[in-house]
Amino acid sequence: MTGGRSGAIGGVEWQTSLLAKWFAARGWRVSMLTWDEGGPPEEVIDGVRVIKICRRDAGLPGLRFFHPKWTGLVRAMRAADADVYYQNCGECVTGQMALWCRRSSRPFVFSAASDADCDPHLPELRTRRERVLYRYGLRQADRVIVQTLTQQRRMRECFGRDAVVIPMPCPGPGDGQFQLPSPQTERVLWIGRVRPVKRPDRFLDLAAACPELQFDLVGPLFQDDCCQMIQRRAVTLSNLTVHGPVPRDRLGAVYQRAAVLCCTSDYEGFPNTFLEAWSYGLPIVSTFDPDGLIASRQLGVVVKDVAEMAQAIRALLSSPDRYRQMSENARRYYLQNHTLEVVMPRFEALFREVAAQVRERRAES
Repeated sequence: MTGGRSGAIGGVEWQTSLLAKWFAARGWRVSMLTWDEGGPPEEVIDGVRVIKICRRDAGLPGLRFFHPKWTGLVRAMRAADADVYYQNCGECVTGQMALWCRRSSRPFVFSAASDADCDPHLPELRTRRERVLYRYGLRQADRVIVQTLTQQRRMRECFGRDAVVIPMPCPGPGDGQFQLPSPQTERVLWIGRVRPVKRPDRFLDLAAACPELQFDLVGPLFQDDCCQMIQRRAVTLSNLTVHGPVPRDRLGAVYQRAAVLCCTSDYEGFPNTFLEAWSYGLPIVSTFDPDGLIASRQLGVVVKDVAEMAQAIRALLSSPDRYRQMSENARRYYLQNHTLEVVMPRFEALFREVAAQVRERRAES
């Protein structure tokens, strides 16, 4: 189960689906709980049992939170009858799942999706109900997983929870398909959800500041104020192409056309786009640096604002030797830390451990 408000498929949902399919292929009985967006109430996809909770807009306003959403979640969790329940991204569902697991003596594992889940102000949770339920779920979780050492420290300082760091998995090109990128393409890529916290407006400012370069913005566009502003400004920039959403099976070609990935966010967790870019050997120029990895491992350049971003990109693209070194560093870091072969066994070991501990507690009681 993954959290979040938008309903769009992003890094959290993609990584959770990777986990589900990998475990199913290993012989685990895997169920995934989702909103009902059509089709039968249950179906099996790639070996994973998909159980629909209800439609996101089902029920009466003011009451739908309790029925059919909460009651549907309980029904789906009961139907899954799992040995371990896993949820990614802090929200009210964190507490709802933890409560059911506690009453049913089932282990619950929570995974933080971003730094916002480790912030005591919980900036992504707008209502008191969401914040109360999330804090409860965090307290009751049998294990908490985070993506970075910074998140681990913040979980301990701000919520009194010990957490285990497990990098997120990311499939990428094998050695036979991999080619080092070239700075000569002079294409700068931005990819993600077009949301205010991602600051896509900075990317447009960057395109305006660097008319000699080409810029590609990839991500779903909705009818909210942020997306409409981006679309209005984009038509005034001849060197910017807004692609909208790109199917996952075509994303590889998008990364291969680029010379640099650009991140303009105020905060993140450990963006899936970073892992994908590094799997293709792309350096990253970013306002956000998880655990200081970009700077310390020379995987790109960390900047504070658009002016520094423009300077860093120009310097990198005009320095072939430095570019090649960062590209090789990026690919090496990905292979050592984020392939499915490296990451998935760590999740499997944790799930086995927590399931065994809960079984022992049951036996003792």
